[in-house]
Amino acid sequence: MTKTKKDALVPLIMDVAVPVGSYYLFRDGFGMSTVAALGWSSVLPAVRTGWSVVKDRTVNGLAALIVFVNVTGVLLGFVAGDPRLMLAKDSGVSSVVGIGILVSVAMGRPVMTAGMKPWLVKGDERREAAWARLLDGSAAFRRFERVFSVVWGVVLLGECAVRVVGAYTLPVDTMVWLGTVIMVVAMALGFLVSGALGAGPMAAMLEAELKCGDQERERGQVHGRWGAGSVAVGVAGAE
Repeated sequence: MTKTKKDALVPLIMDVAVPVGSYYLFRDGFGMSTVAALGWSSVLPAVRTGWSVVKDRTVNGLAALIVFVNVTGVLLGFVAGDPRLMLAKDSGVSSVVGIGILVSVAMGRPVMTAGMKPWLVKGDERREAAWARLLDGSAAFRRFERVFSVVWGVVLLGECAVRVVGAYTLPVDTMVWLGTVIMVVAMALGFLVSGALGAGPMAAMLEAELKCGDQERERGQVHGRWGAGSVAVGVAGAE
C-alpha cells in the first residue's frame, strides 16, 4: 500500500474503525457497561475533534459525528422500562447519524466524503490530483458529492422512522428480529442508491478527467518533439 493510500485511509481508521472497535473491546472484552464503553470509546474522536479546532481552526466532521453518536448512545442507555420504548430507542442512533450527515451537507462539508473518497482515488496521486481539479472546477462533481451524503442521511432517517413505527404497531417479538432486517435492508439500499446517484457518476468523471489529463500530456510531448525537430531543421538549414 502506498503512502498516499495509507494517508487517505487514516481518517476512516482513526475516526470510525478505532472507536467502534474499542467500544466492543471495552464492552465485550473488558466487561464494561454500555455507557462506560461508549464513554471510553469516545476519547480518541473527541481528542481529534479538539485538535483539529486548535490546530487547523476547522472541525473534524467525521470524528465529531462519532462523538455525537456516542453521547446520544450514552443518554439513550439510561432509557429503561417499556419494551416498546426500548425497541424504539435502538433507532435513535440512526436518526442522530442521519441528521448529522444532512447538517454536514448544509454546512458545505459532506461528512460521508471521508468514507467514499479513498475508494475512488485508490491512493493514486493522479487520481488525487484529478479529484482536486474536479472539486475545484466542476459544479456537477460537487453536486454528486453532496447527493452521496444526502442519500445516506435520508436512508438512515427513514430506517429510524420505520423502526419506530414498527416498535409501536407490531408485536414486540416480531420487532426483535425485524429491527435487524430493517437495518440490513437500509444499509443495502444506501449503498445501492448512493452508488448510483453519487459515487458512480463521480467515478466516471474521475476517469474522464484522468483520460483528459493523459491526452493533454501526450499532446504536450508531441509538441515538444515537433519543436525540437523544427529547431534541428532550422540549425541544419543555417549550416
